[in-house]
Amino acid sequence: METSFINSLSELLSFPKKIAIIPHKNPDGDALGSTLALYHFLNKRGHQATVVAPNDYPSFLTWLPGQEHIVKNTENPDKSKKIVKEASLIFTLDFNDLSRIEGLTRLVQEATVPVVMIDHHENPQNYAQLTYSDKDMSSTCEMVFQVIQALDPKGLTPDIANCLYTGIMTDTGSFKYSATTATTHRTIATLIEAGAENTAIHQKIYDTFTFDRLKLLGITLSNMKKIEGVPVVYIALNQATLNTCNFRKGDTEGFVNYGLSLKDIQMAVILIENEGERKIRMSFRSKGHFSVNEFARKYFSGGGHLNAAGGVSEKSMIETERALIAAIKEVKNEF
Repeated sequence: METSFINSLSELLSFPKKIAIIPHKNPDGDALGSTLALYHFLNKRGHQATVVAPNDYPSFLTWLPGQEHIVKNTENPDKSKKIVKEASLIFTLDFNDLSRIEGLTRLVQEATVPVVMIDHHENPQNYAQLTYSDKDMSSTCEMVFQVIQALDPKGLTPDIANCLYTGIMTDTGSFKYSATTATTHRTIATLIEAGAENTAIHQKIYDTFTFDRLKLLGITLSNMKKIEGVPVVYIALNQATLNTCNFRKGDTEGFVNYGLSLKDIQMAVILIENEGERKIRMSFRSKGHFSVNEFARKYFSGGGHLNAAGGVSEKSMIETERALIAAIKEVKNEF
């Protein structure tokens, strides 16, 4: 993190402001953890900060301290618009392309106040007046930790620590992904010392399956297919299958990772149908050097990280499966 970023940010925060903090659509643990940590930190320093989320998030994140104060644009668009329009400073966290916030995109584009981006994804867009972008960081939460430490070395509280721990833990796959560094572990140690309840957080995130979600996992694993001639597996879940398991947002979180637990498999993909949006949501995971970020960008209007990315298809499930297999065959020599 450059000193110039902290100096400029410190100047922006030198007197109390109304601040809007925005995560990406379908916020995950890192998006919610980073925005809520910043929310607690800024309000503690005398600012009037509000997290404005594009839409709802999974139930296993509803325990996060402060989440009850999040304003969701899909549920309260008038209030969301008012908060963003009246803000004298806007933070965008855990995304680097304004298309990721959908209903809030135009509001941020038209904002006449400074916009600050903090994010760890590849290929950042140039929309913010102040940017902290580092694709080698484990998570946006680790970046927010560094920002807080630079602005106020004593600024951590148990609520902030719990939020940051959640985002780092979930975005590193419980510290197993390659972006997990010695610095990441030192950060985690500091957060635990500051009050992060590491065991309880893990249980709240990973040990809260409903019966329907566990049943859906069983169906998911039984539907897994291997693409012939390449070390790739994929899973397709149509809307009818989701409906039989009373699907709720977040129920498929982490399902794609099961494919990577197979010996000699280097890439796993999950396709999830959303009839309401008339889209197939896609998640890509890989091991080693194969970039699912580049793959998702090239074939499925997506992107993300080297080993974790997302994409979308507006074709039918059958057509999307065919397109996926064809795309994999085109890049088979890269595995």
